[in-house]
This record gives sequence, C-alpha cells and structure tokens, in this order.
Amino acid sequence: MNVSLRQLKVFMVVARSKNFSRAGAEIGLTQPAISRCINELEGQLGLRLVDRTTREVALTDAGVTLASSLDRVLDELEIALLQTHGAEARTSGRVRIGAAPTISATLMPRVLLTSQATYPDIALALVDQMQRAVLDSVRAGDVDFGIVVAPQGADDLTTEHLMSEPFCLVCRSDHPLAAQGAVHWSELSGENLVLLNQSSGSRVLIDRALTTQKVQGTITQELGHVSTIFRMVQEGLGVSVLPPLALPLPENSTLAVRPLLPAFERNIVLVRRKNRSLSPVAHTVWELIHRVVRERNKGFALAVDHQSAAPAAQVN
Repeated sequence: MNVSLRQLKVFMVVARSKNFSRAGAEIGLTQPAISRCINELEGQLGLRLVDRTTREVALTDAGVTLASSLDRVLDELEIALLQTHGAEARTSGRVRIGAAPTISATLMPRVLLTSQATYPDIALALVDQMQRAVLDSVRAGDVDFGIVVAPQGADDLTTEHLMSEPFCLVCRSDHPLAAQGAVHWSELSGENLVLLNQSSGSRVLIDRALTTQKVQGTITQELGHVSTIFRMVQEGLGVSVLPPLALPLPENSTLAVRPLLPAFERNIVLVRRKNRSLSPVAHTVWELIHRVVRERNKGFALAVDHQSAAPAAQVN
C-alpha cells in the first residue's frame, strides 16, 4: 500500500468542506487535482471513500471511519514535525484564535500588538464570533483555540482559566440608580432591561443572577452587540447588565456605570479540543495571552469602582 501524506491531507479537507472546489481553494489545488488525489487514495485502499454529486460530496461509511481516525493522527504528526524545528517552530507560523465579541473588542487588540512586538514571525488571525460559534469552530478545528466565557456542558473541550470579572450596571447618568455609588441587584426590579441575547456566553450567567436575586424586571430588548445596547440605554429604553470587558463606554457618552452587589462574576477561559495538543506556535500564543492578561490586571483600574467587602458569588 502506497498512501501518501498529501493524499490523506487532501481527503481530510474534502471531508470537512464536503466540496471539491472549496477544498481546492482552501489548499491551493485545482478541482481536478483534488479529484485525482481522492481517486488515488481510494485505489490504494480498495475502498470508496466519498459519494460524488454535482453539488457536493458525502462520505461513505468507510470515509467516515477514516476521517474520524485521521483527525487526531494528522494533528499529532504535524506537531511532531514542527517540534523537529525547535525554537523556530514555536515562534513562527500562523495561529487562528476564536473569541467572543466583548473579548475580541477589548482584550484581543492588546494581544495582537504584543504578539507583533514579541513574535513578529507569528501571524495571528482573529475570528470574531458569538460564543456558540467559537465553541463550534474549536471543535471543528477551524481555529487553534478560543477565548470564551466558561461554557456549560462542554466536556469534550479542555478549558483553562484566564480571568474573572464582576457584572455591572449601565444606565443613563440621569437615572436615579446612577446617583448611588453601588446598586443592589434587587433594585433592578421594576426596571426595563436591555440585555445581551442568548447567543452570548454571559447571558445565562446574568439570568442566573437575576433569578438568584429575585429581580422582577422586564426584558425589553435582547441584542447581540454591545454598541447597540449602549444606544438603546442612551435613548432611555432601559438599563443594562454588562461585564467590564464590554467597556469603555462610547466617546462623549452620558451613560453611567455602577457596580452591582453582591458581585456575580463571569469567568473567561481559554478553550481547545480535548486530547489534542496545541502546535508549538499555538502554545506560544496561548502562554502570551496569559502574560498579557496578568499585565493588564496589574495596571488596570476597573471602570466600576468595586468597593464591596462581600465575597463574590461564582456563577460559572
């Protein structure tokens, strides 16, 4: 049997994309070249791996079995080959990171700038997605790893704690609650609430805090973008509960930010596929993000001046 690594890699791209043209575009081969590789691989194995139609390809049972086995094998082989290059493999190459919007907007610019200054030969690609999409991208191997709010029911993934932050209230500066130094969750009862929608990793935590504190508010809007929430609150459509990473407020904003008591925190984690080692260069970036967060936390004064002596309630 004379199966080549090239044939196996082409097969895995076809298995993921379900289309010869898309597979070719991804790895820089023509459609006939992709088809030839698959035909050669099927000939060597004596098995039909894909069923072809005019629009897409579907894996046969044998194809599904091979794809599930190859995913981990090719990952480990690539890592082994990269490790033979030593330090160069750790400080050069391309790394794709998936991140939820508030993390992308506030934390990732600093990560990108620090990476450029420290490791100029590492090309970082940020994939800005909602939380669920980030987790799906990690599972599919479309990104090397992700940065999200600690997910629930993700036993197939490996997470590593990065940072924690308490939720805060955002309201108009002329709102009665803005006159207080801190606001108790119970004081949100009767308010119209403009919240992040269910695709946000923070929403389940906010809902849990509202329920725990017996808040009887009316959710008037559920939105995917923090900038839209700011505008809604500014127009007087309600108040919002947001994490500090959603700050700073827009320039020239007349909104106010106040700590919510007792403190309920969201945990931010790095997430990767379980039982899959990171490539040396991806591991370098993983550690770089930890350093950036540590440095940020040392010199960062939260926009919310959290003075409560009450212990934070972990809700992850």
